[in-house]
Formats: sequence, structure tokens, C-alpha cells
Amino acid sequence: MKFEHLIEVNDLNNPLQDPLTREALWFGLLCRAEDARAFLPGLEACRIVERRDDMLVRDLDFGAVVIRDRVTFETLQWICFESEATADHAGGSLTISIEEPQPGALFLRFRYQTTLPEGGEDARYAEFVRAAYHRSDVDTVRVIRMIAESGGLEQ
Repeated sequence: MKFEHLIEVNDLNNPLQDPLTREALWFGLLCRAEDARAFLPGLEACRIVERRDDMLVRDLDFGAVVIRDRVTFETLQWICFESEATADHAGGSLTISIEEPQPGALFLRFRYQTTLPEGGEDARYAEFVRAAYHRSDVDTVRVIRMIAESGGLEQ
């Protein structure tokens, strides 16, 4: 199954919303890479097992299941999470790209690629998964805003 959608981060027409800078948004995405517990309900631990300048390998501990993934990124542009297939997990990838069609108008594009089938008997399940991904991605922006508002980063 392939799935992608766009989430608006800064609504320039909403004077009540504090806009995030690209740097603050990027910092929030890096927080998701370093310790995903605030972003993934049910995640008990996130352990970095390998680190390089532009890559992390993590073990995501959900209790009964541990998923290993690789996080690659291009600073201030995109971050990609690729999970390995196991007996308990089908594997797949999520790429989150920062888009800025005009200064300050920030969006996140989420692109999913999984081994889940999209058609036939699995179509309803695929639609459920898409809806869950969308809710999770809206929550990602909410958590990044909370990090920024708590003073966890300078804007």
C-alpha cells in the first residue's frame, strides 16, 4: 500500500496560531527520531543502536514486539523511517518532507509505503490503516508544537 498526504503546519491566515520556523519544525522531527515515545502510543522504549551523521538505527520496543528501523535524513528537508520486516511486523517506510510553498507557509508531506495490499478483500483494512496514519500524523504536528511551546527549542 502506498499512501501520502499533506498537513498544514502554519496557517498564515490564522492570527491566533503561533507559526513555527522551519528550524523548530525540523527539531521536532529530530525529536521523533531520537525518542519516538511521545509520537507513537504504546511505545515503551526507543533505543539507538547505531548512529552516524545522517542516519540512526533504532529498536522500537512495544512490549511484546520490538521493531528495528533505520532513520535517514537530509537536514531541514526530509526524514525517512524504514522498518525491517519480521514475523510480527510487515515492514515499510515513512518519509516526512518539509514543504514551504511561500515564506513561512510550512507543510509536512507524509509518504507511506507498506507491504499491505490495497485492493480486494483488504480494501477496507487499507482504508482503516490510512485513517490511522492520518490521525497519527496530525498528532505528530501537535506534539512538535508542544515541544516548541514548552521551550524545548528556540524559534
